[in-house]
Amino acid sequence: MGETTAEMTRRSLGARTMTEAFRLTVEDNADRVAMRTQHDEVRLTWAELRDRVDALAGGLAARGVRRGDTVALMLGNRPEFAIADLAAMTLGATPFSIYQTFTPAQIAYVFGDAGARVAIVEEQFLERFRAARAELPALELVIVVEGARGDDTLGWADVEGADPEFDPEPHWRAVEPEDVATLIYTSGTTGPPKGVQIVHRNLLAGVHAADGIIHFPDGSRVISWLPAAHIAERMAHHYLPIVFGMTVTTCPNPREIVAFLPAVKPTWFFAVPRIFEKLKAGLEGHLRTQGDQTVAWLDAARRRVELEQAGEPVPDAVAATAAEGDEQLFAGLRAMLGLDEAIAVNAGAAPTPRDVLVFFNAIGVPLAELWGMSETCGIGAVNPPERIKIGTVGPASPGVEAALADDGELLIRGDVVMAGYRNRPEQTAEALDADGWLHTGDIAQIDDDGYIAIVDRKKEIIINAAGKNMSPANIESTMKGAGPVIGHICVIGDRRPYNTALIVLDSDFAPALAARAGIEGKSLEELAAEEAIVAAVQAAVDAGNAELARVEQLKKFTIVPGDWAPGGEELTPTLKLKRKPIAERYAAEIEAMYG
Repeated sequence: MGETTAEMTRRSLGARTMTEAFRLTVEDNADRVAMRTQHDEVRLTWAELRDRVDALAGGLAARGVRRGDTVALMLGNRPEFAIADLAAMTLGATPFSIYQTFTPAQIAYVFGDAGARVAIVEEQFLERFRAARAELPALELVIVVEGARGDDTLGWADVEGADPEFDPEPHWRAVEPEDVATLIYTSGTTGPPKGVQIVHRNLLAGVHAADGIIHFPDGSRVISWLPAAHIAERMAHHYLPIVFGMTVTTCPNPREIVAFLPAVKPTWFFAVPRIFEKLKAGLEGHLRTQGDQTVAWLDAARRRVELEQAGEPVPDAVAATAAEGDEQLFAGLRAMLGLDEAIAVNAGAAPTPRDVLVFFNAIGVPLAELWGMSETCGIGAVNPPERIKIGTVGPASPGVEAALADDGELLIRGDVVMAGYRNRPEQTAEALDADGWLHTGDIAQIDDDGYIAIVDRKKEIIINAAGKNMSPANIESTMKGAGPVIGHICVIGDRRPYNTALIVLDSDFAPALAARAGIEGKSLEELAAEEAIVAAVQAAVDAGNAELARVEQLKKFTIVPGDWAPGGEELTPTLKLKRKPIAERYAAEIEAMYG
């Protein structure tokens, strides 16, 4: 008998490189849609994607791009990103992405560290690129997607198809498993970003590990919406689709992701916790106004989840009420959200409040935490959808070993672990020991079932004036779970007599709360001083404190006017706190809380 479609799409799992996997996927899924925009303004089958990749690769080769070169990409979530990335990879070059929020100085730093000579950019980023160009003597070619913009650029259309006689096969076949497939520049919470060198072998190991837990079905769908410079976006919405022939829908504006979900109905959805926090706040607020029966269904479903998590029996009455709620309400809610066909839904990059995880599992969305790093291809540990342990990131993924150092630091070993940091042999030696263990910098616990719980970053643990060790991330997660009015929070307390916090209002919830209190037309900055808003934050802090040990509780807080933007002074592009810059910028406010 001939191979079934499902069997054929698995052939690429045996590839030695991502370039070979791409060719196998095209052979087996030529007519399946590979890349599309929401309304199909662009719609490319795998065969059409290959043709455009080869046409661009030929044009790049004609401009001197060779195996071992690096190619910078500064593009949003659009089909051209996949085309450019695959075209560079086809030539054996190393494509890497630059965060859209980077300043000219940051662009110059990563570009120079990568040693790139060619850049492919969108017009909206061109001026920042030009501002950085004075520091980039090696830069030879800037290709603008929308067309040439001055004598120092070329248009994409002038490069794609420039060499009709180009033969891609000898180029992609020359790529080896140890060739660098991409560079992932870390967010730089404590200093300049480091270039994580990911080789083809790493990526394929990551694909195997992810599939070993989630078991992606044939015809899977995902949405490309996270920053392309982040490993989560690359693995979840680029490399996995390449191997498994998934259909990728691009979402150029991450603020619109909630609207994309019901339109696409993704098979797998991954997001940072803030997305789920906002979804929960909106959904729960709506459900609580729908009458006593709806509240009873939700309460029973929550209780069922908590009892199951504790390993305790679920009373028949609770199970029956929860099942009735699922049939009458939650199933429709999942369809409305667009998560009714998702076999796995995951949160990562920061701790997710427990109440958020319980809520989504109560309404039948299998939300679970996972853990990974740029240094591990975003792979490390994940909760199996059928065996979720709330409060953990799951067991180590297939092919990944996990252990704890004497001080509790999480150690990871396996083929997913990077080749090293670019141009940083000393830091590579610090991260990777002689036995191949990656020292992650995370303090963790591993239970008897092998499930891993992340405590906090090793360098961010608070040791108060009395010598008590605490996790600021745990306190912050608890506070955010206690009140949706809190958008961002940074806990202070290291070498201090008690804990305090800087709090930023949620840009969606705070104005809505103000409107219900009769406060109209005021900015987020102005709302920070409104009595009703301050009272709501105080109530959230009080609720959070009730869930914390006395020594962990917040004694004071300051509401910071305005917002903290991703990639700004306080947050990395992936919403991690830049604790040192925050402490420096808000030194006066912090000292006032200890005065």
